[in-house]
Amino acid sequence: MSQRLEVIDPASAPPVWASLRNEAYAAAKTEAALASLLAAVILNHKTLGGALSYQLARKLGDQELRGMTLREIAEEAYDSDPSLVEMAEADLIAVFERDPACKGYVQPFLFFKGFLALQTQRVAHWLWREGRDTLAFYLQSRMSELFQVDIHPATMIGRGVFIDHGTGIVIGETAVIGDDVSMLQGVTLGGTGAERGDRHPKIGKGVLLGAGAKVLGNITIGDYAKVASGSVVLKPVPAGCTAAGVPARLVNCPTCEEPARSMDHTLAEAVYDYVI
Repeated sequence: MSQRLEVIDPASAPPVWASLRNEAYAAAKTEAALASLLAAVILNHKTLGGALSYQLARKLGDQELRGMTLREIAEEAYDSDPSLVEMAEADLIAVFERDPACKGYVQPFLFFKGFLALQTQRVAHWLWREGRDTLAFYLQSRMSELFQVDIHPATMIGRGVFIDHGTGIVIGETAVIGDDVSMLQGVTLGGTGAERGDRHPKIGKGVLLGAGAKVLGNITIGDYAKVASGSVVLKPVPAGCTAAGVPARLVNCPTCEEPARSMDHTLAEAVYDYVI
């Protein structure tokens, strides 16, 4: 293995990037069949942004928009707004800390479609803010085709967000997602009809959205709240509470501490009569 692919001192680089690169180096030594992939996607790059732009281009490129062009678009976004790379770093940490099946940073960076879809949306959102709507919609379409995750490019998403599995997630144009949110497959943050304007949910910090949860309308899910799997929420949920059922009801207030970090999907036995 060439000199440029050697392990690096974590003190000489940002911690997540150093860990990602060192994991890739170790994996390339033990799994020769993937050595070329690991080198091309991670080890040949000097920064997390450089590696991520290559990875997104490799995944999203097609006959209409070649990988090299997509890489240039991603690099332009990261150069213009370095916070996009900072958010990607926070998202990687979130996956590693909250997914017990995740063994390190290489797994989500290479293979987890929830993480890759989220990074695609972040670039699409940058394009949207720059007034480049058509290209933003193109990335949304490719995201949906490849990852089965459909997030509008206008959606505002905080940092440290964990999308587990990803399949079937749909998030509308005017939705807002706070920092440190976790959501599982099949989540919908949608509207309730054909009305225009501000019509989608606002998800607070540290919220946990269980598999198949549907939150509909311009309503607020308060900080550190939890929506149980399969629930349909049509009215606001107070901060720190759990909503469950169809239609959803409050089942415990307060809920567990920081549900998005603990990924605690359990419900209290007592169910209140208050229907939300």
